[in-house]
Amino acid sequence: MPSVPSKSPPLREATRNPNPAPSDPVAPQDPALLRRLLRAKDRMDAASHEAWPVQRLAEVSGVSEAHFARSFRQAFGIPPHRYLLTRRIEQATTLLRDTDLPVTEIAFATGWESLGTFGRIFRDITGQSPSAVRLEAQATATPLDQVPACVLKAAQRPDLTTAVLEKRRRLAQGTNPSSATKEI
Repeated sequence: MPSVPSKSPPLREATRNPNPAPSDPVAPQDPALLRRLLRAKDRMDAASHEAWPVQRLAEVSGVSEAHFARSFRQAFGIPPHRYLLTRRIEQATTLLRDTDLPVTEIAFATGWESLGTFGRIFRDITGQSPSAVRLEAQATATPLDQVPACVLKAAQRPDLTTAVLEKRRRLAQGTNPSSATKEI
């Protein structure tokens, strides 16, 4: 009797991809949900110095906490907490470069509750201390009046596609590429 090839079920996506996509494989999100997510993102942008726990963001968006966190990451590519860190570091970098405010004042003005936490996270993300960023900015000061502020912010945006703790782990293992060598 000839052997009949068995029809095995196709490989599931999770077995081929070690980082599976969210459980809902629908590519585009609901436009109404995207508007609500953008509302929360705009609130974070307008008041990034405030505390923005997921519960508060979910209330602004009118969805549950779990749905908000999952949908935000799917829509914008990073979790809400990392997005907020990006904004705070951008603002701190701008203040360090453009003002003579003390580092402590800048830390509190951008929403950090502890100077130590600010300095540690700032160094983890940018690779330099806040004082070093200020000194470098003053040493390489050039007239940037012709460059729109939005372009400057985009060029100086910290790379938070990798979690801070993951960066520390890679740095300890010697596998973390320097953020200064990032190509634009």
